[in-house]
Amino acid sequence: MENGVNNKLETNKDQNGVIQPLLTDLYEITMAYAYWKSGKHNEPAVFDLLFRKNPFQGEFTVFAGLEECLKFLRNFHYSSADIDYIRRVLPETTEEAFYDYLANLDTKDVTVYAIDEGMVVFPKVPLIRLEGPLSVVQILETTLLNLVNYASLVATNAARFRLAAGPDKILLEFGLRRAQGPDGGLSASRYCYIGGFDGTSNLLAGKLFGIPVKGTHAHAFVNSYNSLEELTNKELRSKDGTKTLDLAIESVKWRDKLAPILTYLPSEASAGELAAFVSYAIAFPSGFLCLVDTYDVLKSGIPNFCAVAMALNELGYRATGIRLDSGDLAYLSVRVRHMFERIATEYDIPWFCKLMIVASNDINEDTIHSLNHQEVVMSSGFFQGHSIDSFGIGTHLVTCQKQPALGCVYKLAEVNHQPRIKLSEDIDKITMPGRKDAYRLYGTDGNALVDLLLKPDEPPVAKGKRVLCRHPYQEAKRAYVIPAKVEALYKCYFKDGEICQTLPSLDEIRSRMQESLMTIRMDHKRALNPTPYKVSVTDQLYSFIHDLWLANAPIGELS
Repeated sequence: MENGVNNKLETNKDQNGVIQPLLTDLYEITMAYAYWKSGKHNEPAVFDLLFRKNPFQGEFTVFAGLEECLKFLRNFHYSSADIDYIRRVLPETTEEAFYDYLANLDTKDVTVYAIDEGMVVFPKVPLIRLEGPLSVVQILETTLLNLVNYASLVATNAARFRLAAGPDKILLEFGLRRAQGPDGGLSASRYCYIGGFDGTSNLLAGKLFGIPVKGTHAHAFVNSYNSLEELTNKELRSKDGTKTLDLAIESVKWRDKLAPILTYLPSEASAGELAAFVSYAIAFPSGFLCLVDTYDVLKSGIPNFCAVAMALNELGYRATGIRLDSGDLAYLSVRVRHMFERIATEYDIPWFCKLMIVASNDINEDTIHSLNHQEVVMSSGFFQGHSIDSFGIGTHLVTCQKQPALGCVYKLAEVNHQPRIKLSEDIDKITMPGRKDAYRLYGTDGNALVDLLLKPDEPPVAKGKRVLCRHPYQEAKRAYVIPAKVEALYKCYFKDGEICQTLPSLDEIRSRMQESLMTIRMDHKRALNPTPYKVSVTDQLYSFIHDLWLANAPIGELS
């Protein structure tokens, strides 16, 4: 603690203080005791962390959360207080030597292979492969799933919002007040930034992660003023320092002067709202962006904003823009843009027509798609789309209302050098046994064609060399691929108790996500009926899976 502030999360080297070995399910400890009791705890094992289905009815996912996983592994250790608590939870018959075993447990014998954080990933391809003593890698299950599930889900959600809005719109995450608790709010800000958002309203996330922070004011700020007489400070010095004006008086003058141009009645504009805008402009003359829908956008909010913006212009300041938080966002944005353009033309100030229009109001992905295709009826004709420059998105983004969980799983692939397979009547739940390597194969156009899994003892996939790609379970689905480029998906990220790759910054992960997403064909990314991306296995791995499948499937008997 320093000056009463917790700096535990300040640096890139530290992990979130809530992420610790006891952030797990009880059954991880009960299994560890059973493994230890039977002498299996040190048998070498391989686990895969993967997911079975892309979220949000889409066909891609963004992998996130790896850095927190690695920091958790590096710092893994049960404290004496942890051991005392576990002793109280387990039965009294638990042998004391097991607690000594837990007290000395670490991850120096664990090796982790993973796909780079920020990469676009697909079902059935393990995101992380862990190798190490059975008991240790089993205990890690719940914590690792917790760190990857939500991070990847919300990063994917953010990426979908970015695709819907397009590359030129500014996307701001406003979800802290609606997030699932403090840590959910911080995680949302972090991983929405990775997914393509430009900033957050969350100050702590800005401090901890270096994410740009943005914000204006609430309706309460406007409601708190009744008239200009309430303002104790009305003067503002010009940007160059050469003069001082009474901003309130100048704003009233401009409100009357703009009335015939924008066709409104000055008497209909709220005096309290004007006072609030003048107060805010005096506080932030170079960042004047106002919420304009407290009373009436076109009859009060915009007239008052434009009046104060023009008064600021006399002092050498340029207003930033407005925020719409209710109403017909497409129609209002077009009308507001038209009003800005009239002022820009009338007073020869081109920058005024480019003032930013920010929209909020419970926006989801479908809302943005709808706004993009709306037709706005104006007196001058039809206008396609909207004039919004930036979206402030909260609830639907951070809570992932469209799909609240990704459904990552953690499955045993090998123990004691023997492959393991989990069978199911649901074919998607059948696991792929043994250690596997993964490659992404690209076509001549630079787009990804298929992710290919193969056994580690197979020759690596080579550029320009034909390879048979088979569906893991359906015999007739197969195709030859001659890749123009081959990318190995796994890197060794953790070994001998240490992280063995340089961890990228948040901005570098964000850039990687954008680059990876660009290599995925548009039909895989479209919102409606996207084309499934192919995940295949080599012919050798296909035979290996099916031989093990038959060997483990019980044979029925008819009589």
